[in-house]
Amino acid sequence: MATNDSRPVDRDDIDGIAMALPEVTREGTDELPSYAVRGKAFVLWRGPRKDAVDPGSGEPMPDVIAIVTPGPDDKQAVLQLGEPWFTTPHFDGYDYVLVRERDLEMLDYLELAEIITDAWATRAPKKLVKEHLG
Repeated sequence: MATNDSRPVDRDDIDGIAMALPEVTREGTDELPSYAVRGKAFVLWRGPRKDAVDPGSGEPMPDVIAIVTPGPDDKQAVLQLGEPWFTTPHFDGYDYVLVRERDLEMLDYLELAEIITDAWATRAPKKLVKEHLG
């Protein structure tokens, strides 16, 4: 896990942050993992889908990561941070933000850790969240 708070992040950091949280399991495949607490996913890689198309190539994006947010206001707050965060019409009405794996280097470790921890807290039982976060 990273100790330099402001360095760019990568796929391994997502794994480290998520797996350091209580009762998290890594599911899916090595290529398309997901992270869940007591069976409830909070971070997941999506395979190429027609709802997330690269504006430059017109091809489905192969590296989209979906991260749940605590609610619509939180989703908007993350999206207002700008690139690399985005959403698609498919996620209208769902409290998920999206980021491409190739763009993770645009984020810093603390920002990603906060967003993933909030995602975990959204899915984890309240008692577990209180025990872990106080």
